[in-house]
Amino acid sequence: MEDSVEVQWEELEVEYKKLEEAHQVYLRRLKEITSQQSSFLAQIGHQRYRLKAINAGLKTEISTERLREIRNESLKREAQLQLIEETLPHQGGLYLKTILGNINVGFLGQEVKFKYKDSYEKFKLVCIIIAAVLLLLNMSLTSRFLQKLYLFFLVWYYCTLTIRESVLRANGSKIKAWWRIHHGLSVFAAIVLLVWPENDTWDTFRAQFFRYSLYNCLVQYLQFNYQRGALYRMRALGMKGNMEITVEGFQHWMWRGLTFLYPFLFGSYLYQLVNAYTLYELYNHHPDASWHVLAMCLFMSVFFIGNSITTLMVIPGKMKNKMLVRYKMMARKLYNVVNVPNLTKNKPL
Repeated sequence: MEDSVEVQWEELEVEYKKLEEAHQVYLRRLKEITSQQSSFLAQIGHQRYRLKAINAGLKTEISTERLREIRNESLKREAQLQLIEETLPHQGGLYLKTILGNINVGFLGQEVKFKYKDSYEKFKLVCIIIAAVLLLLNMSLTSRFLQKLYLFFLVWYYCTLTIRESVLRANGSKIKAWWRIHHGLSVFAAIVLLVWPENDTWDTFRAQFFRYSLYNCLVQYLQFNYQRGALYRMRALGMKGNMEITVEGFQHWMWRGLTFLYPFLFGSYLYQLVNAYTLYELYNHHPDASWHVLAMCLFMSVFFIGNSITTLMVIPGKMKNKMLVRYKMMARKLYNVVNVPNLTKNKPL
């Protein structure tokens, strides 16, 4: 028995020495990779600086065939630089640095990026279901505890969402600035609702707010289905990076999903306008109206204006950039960034 234990220990010692040697090799390579990452980022910055200078010069030159070719090549180069940038780590912005400190939040593998984006969508779906259940309970029962629980959940949800979206942004997602601002403002709006005292104005507005919130859950669920499907479709076709918000890589076949989704989206925005008008009337005509009513009226008005303008502008803007998307897809195939079957010959469903 003693001999057996001694033999096992000696075998373990040999295995550990191999592990230690492999770890030293890993540390050396990690140091080399970190140094190369900094060099790549500097070179990408230099390339973009030179491209900007060249494009500025092209605007002043006579448009010849060769200059048109250079313009197209410049667009292709930007797509290639974006692909290279996707494989490099990114520092978080001011918001993430304030919350998490000065740490690297970049993902180095495309599959890791896709899994994070996928978990982001699943997180929203779970929260939609929880919110819908809490709303149905609040609409069935008059409980101050349930109301506070739902409003506290909203504060937590939007705080978490802003952090997750900042991580997405740091990893190459081009989510519109307004949506990030919207979710930040939603945190403060939820706090106002949370501290709104239980008075006549709240009792008057409560049922309408819960109906609006339940409708919003339906719209967000429809958005989840559209975005999840578009994300997997573009990934399968090799069209976009794994961290892209789906409307960034807008394609013609997506109109089918958007024509169904648009009425629900604008229905939600109109509901926000109705909420703003109701709150305005409450503030002007109710003698006991507190500042909470006016604050929520302003929030709802800002949400209606910002959401409507951004949604109307985002799709035409992306249609103008479809050439960049096409070149990026070509560059991705060239560099084999994604390893998928060649499905581009098939017609979209």
